[in-house]
Order: sequence, then C-alpha cells, then structure tokens
Amino acid sequence: MSKSVKPIKSAYVQKNIGGIISKISLYARQRMFRSLMEIAQPTSETSVLDVGVTCDRRQDSNFFEKLYLYPQQITAVGVEEAYFLEQDFPGLKYVKADGLSLPFPDQSFDLVVSFAVIEHVGDRRNQQKLIAELCRVGRNCYITTPNRWYPIEFHTVLPLIHWLPAKWFRWILKFLGQEFWSKEENLNLLTLNELFSFFPSTTTIKNRSTKLFGITSNLCLYVQNHTS
Repeated sequence: MSKSVKPIKSAYVQKNIGGIISKISLYARQRMFRSLMEIAQPTSETSVLDVGVTCDRRQDSNFFEKLYLYPQQITAVGVEEAYFLEQDFPGLKYVKADGLSLPFPDQSFDLVVSFAVIEHVGDRRNQQKLIAELCRVGRNCYITTPNRWYPIEFHTVLPLIHWLPAKWFRWILKFLGQEFWSKEENLNLLTLNELFSFFPSTTTIKNRSTKLFGITSNLCLYVQNHTS
C-alpha cells in the first residue's frame, strides 16, 4: 500500500511546486515588462526584436508578445517551430534562427529584448557571443537572466547548491536525477559582474534588476548602444 501512495504524493507535491514557481515566474516577468516599458518608452513606430521565444504554450511563456501593445512591430526569433506566433499575434514576424548568429543587419532594430535566454546558450564564450549579437543588431537592448546569488535556483527549485563551484553543482544535479539541467549547454547561471563583463565599451548600461522577497532575483540590464 505504501509503495503505491509515495509516487502519487511525490507527483502531487512536484505539480504544486511547479505551479507555484510558474506563478512566481509570471509575476517577475510582468514586473520586468513594466520596467522595460518605463525605461524604453516604445511607441507604435518602434521596431522590436525578441530573441528567444519558445513553442511552449505555458501561461508565462512568450509573455512579452502577450503584453506588448504593438505586435505588428515585433520580429520574434527562436530555435524551435514557433510559427504559430504569427497567427496568435497578427502582424508579428517569426524567424527561426540561432541567437548566436542573427540574420539581420547591424543596428536594424530600435529595441532588442531577450528574456532569460543567456543562461541557456552554453559556456561563457557563447554567452558573450550572444550579447555581442544583441548589441550588434539593436540600438537599445533589454536583457534579463536569473541572479545566480538568489537563494533558490528556479529551474531546479533547489536551494543554495548553485552557489557551489559549477563542477560540484552539476555533479549534485546529476546525482539527483536532474540530468538535463546538469549540462552547461542547458543551464549556466550568471552573477551581475559576469554579465556586465560581456558588454562592449561602446554601450551604456542601466541596471534595472528586480527583487523577490527583498533579494535580487533577476538581473535586468537596459543597454544603449553608441556604435555609429
């Protein structure tokens, strides 16, 4: 009897924890969206590139498209089959492409946004390459990523172990059965100083990071590119 109860209880707890995390994620992303609107003040004429959309249809997925008033000005980029976005948001253009090699001319967008993408592109070299591409194609950029120093790691819902050296963190995740997140190409968290270090000297950076329960949970940087 006990053997049949444990999996049910475990699934119930996991589902409810996942639901709570999803709600927290949506709350944080709504705050980030408001922060972006305040500082960028886009209009119906502002051309926008969103790098890192997904085919996932969860409530907190592709939230920028759901909240933005001018979808006809959005070009969305992702590596998945997310062409349905063109039907869901009339006027939006979807381009399947890798954020590390964007198929657009230099400075071709007024605003480039990338929400929680950089921690999923691999090693530090790839992360810096993503930043370089975002700054290349955008006059202004808004880039977010979870703060490594927040006590909870939101992808795994585990506390504190992500503060350990990366090798130890990945070993523990693998031991706990979190094989996907244990790989650097799928999860590579950043501190604020590490994120700052990726930007070229031709940029001005404004820190718009958000807090949850009084601690910085998401690093959010608004970047103005002064390249002529």
